[in-house]
Amino acid sequence: MIYLDNSATTRQHDRVTEIMVKYMKEDFGNPSSLYSLGVTAEKAVKEARKKLMRAMDLKQGNLYFTSCGTEADSMALLGAAQARRRRGNRIITSQVEHPAVLEACKRLEDQGFEVIYVGVDKNCRLNMDQLAAAINEETILISIMQVNNETGAVMPVDEVGDIKKNALLHTDAVQALGKLPLPRKADMISVSGHKIHGPKGIGALWIDKGVNIPAFLVGGGQESGMRSGTENVPAIAGFGEAAELSASESAGADSVRKVRDYLLAGIRDEIRDIRVNSPEDGCPSVLNISFLGTRAEVLLHTLEQDEIYVSTGSACSSNKKGQSHVLTAMGLSDKEIEGAIRFSFSRYNRIEEMDLVLEKVKAAVARFRKLGSFR
Repeated sequence: MIYLDNSATTRQHDRVTEIMVKYMKEDFGNPSSLYSLGVTAEKAVKEARKKLMRAMDLKQGNLYFTSCGTEADSMALLGAAQARRRRGNRIITSQVEHPAVLEACKRLEDQGFEVIYVGVDKNCRLNMDQLAAAINEETILISIMQVNNETGAVMPVDEVGDIKKNALLHTDAVQALGKLPLPRKADMISVSGHKIHGPKGIGALWIDKGVNIPAFLVGGGQESGMRSGTENVPAIAGFGEAAELSASESAGADSVRKVRDYLLAGIRDEIRDIRVNSPEDGCPSVLNISFLGTRAEVLLHTLEQDEIYVSTGSACSSNKKGQSHVLTAMGLSDKEIEGAIRFSFSRYNRIEEMDLVLEKVKAAVARFRKLGSFR
């Protein structure tokens, strides 16, 4: 099997699984319990929080565990809007955000907030002039992802921080954690476990010191009252372990880039009529290419027969009807979008695998075009 859909999820690291099993079978206490079994679980949560903070290279502020990156995004956007409603009602985001942010923004629009959706260019680069022009005294929140999950484009979050004025700045860094240094000028940062070889069903929101938003879930007061509910100790411990492993493997990003560049060079040499949708300076874990005159869904299932796994876009929306909102915002034609495949890499992919991937992709594209669909 050659797995190239790591932007959707990653294979869980064996060490992460071992840690999680320990807290399922042995140290399974409730962190709120006063006896030793509960204290041990509480210590695991505290240690995981420290590990994640170190991996994010953050020395101040508070980190709250959530059920996923989507919840972290909702917690940030809905909480910030509620907290600052009396100061203004304008929210700024981009047209290419993850659905977790876009759907939260739609809900805020339903509540009477004005949401400005900033565009991107043909390389998925944020229109900074448009964003700067949209910032006014009514702007209370800006949410810009750090790495686009479909193209790998890296957004200038710190540049946005330089011009945000009194607005809070949130970034969805789910695709960036473990691959790039995180922004220094964001007020809130969302991350997720299963993108860095950790467990699914666990995420976190970091909130800078001095930033106050209301509790997202009320109840027993867990997570310092911000997110009540008994903590998912196995997943939290696994997330902390995955974050530490990711931070310690410093050569990982270089390895990923070499694999990506090798496959890209091979595709350019061997397959005609393509459009590379990922910018050259994008995050090395993502490579989006349109194979003109093909249908991406057909290519995906053809490659699946050889146990090569790729995607047609975001896993959170690719199973729904309709075109990629990211590629549409970039100005791609219907045919370019129809043939777009996303390859996404992890530190466990090897260059040798890419020779087989290239061979199978070339054969699948040629077979589809030979059927008469290339026009």
